[in-house]
Order: sequence, then C-alpha cells, then structure tokens
Amino acid sequence: MTEEIIIAGFGGQGVLSMGKILAYSGVMENKEVSWMPSYGPEMRGGTANVSVIISDERISSPVINAFDTAIVLNQQSMDKFENAVKPGGCLIYDPNGITRHPERKDIKVYTIAANDAANEMGLNKVFNMIVLGGFLKVKPLLQPEFIHKGLEKSLPARHHNLIPENEKAIELGKTLIKEVR
Repeated sequence: MTEEIIIAGFGGQGVLSMGKILAYSGVMENKEVSWMPSYGPEMRGGTANVSVIISDERISSPVINAFDTAIVLNQQSMDKFENAVKPGGCLIYDPNGITRHPERKDIKVYTIAANDAANEMGLNKVFNMIVLGGFLKVKPLLQPEFIHKGLEKSLPARHHNLIPENEKAIELGKTLIKEVR
C-alpha cells in the first residue's frame, strides 16, 4: 500500500501541521513516510501545501506530480491540484470560499464543512483536525492509536493538554465528510 497525498490551502489553516501529524503517525506505525512542505514567504494568508507519502515499501522519491488524494482548502489550491489527482483518486475539499467546485468525473469527490464546524465549536484551531478526520474516514491508512502518538510527537509538550480536543475534532470530521460523487 502506498498513498500519495497533497494537502493545500492558505498559511494559517494548519496545512503543514496536518501533514506533519500524518507523517509522524505513519512513522509510529512503522510505515515508510515522506513529508515535503512548500510555502510562500508569507506565513499567514499565503499559499501552503505539503505532500505526504505513506507506504509499506521504501519510497524512492519524495517528489510527486500526481496524487492519490488531494485535500484542498481554498480556491487557488483547487485550481492548481484538481487535475493532479490520479484517475480513480480522491479529492476532499471544504466548500467554504470555493467558487468553482470540482468538475472531474473520473475521481471520487468528497466535501467536508470543517470551517463551519470549527466556527460552531468556537475552536478555529481544530479546523485542520476535522479535515484530517474526514480524510481518515475515507482512507483509513493509520490506526487511531498511532494518530494519538503522532499528535503527541507533533505538538509541543506544553500543548499536550489539547490532544483530547484534537482527537474529538478528528472524530467529528469522520461524521461530517460527505461523498459528492
């Protein structure tokens, strides 16, 4: 099993940390992992993306041009990465701020209203964990105990008190994701 993933959105949406948690969780589950971030000079508001590969076999290169899954969190990322999903692949997106929805018919498309859910909870910082939960529902690549270990490894010790809140957001995301086609 090899899963090649792109996660893309604005800086400040937790794109890179979502990829980091996936990568650490894969390492904890003894998988082969690659994590390669890409972001502009702006920290918040600029575009950011991260490619993550999780595999049972050695990874020959971290450079990916076509993805099994694209997680898209803004319109610019939709425009850039929709056509980079492999035929038969999967595109997951939050519809908030999306003006042109996915048009491809040869991929599975899912929507997750993570932004709305995070706002309702009053916890904008768990937006990315809601999205991660939706992804893990569609693609259960990693066991929940390893996601917990990935959170422990990714979050600084002073923020470990937030792990239960993040896990709750992941579980919420699993209930919110909806298949479009």
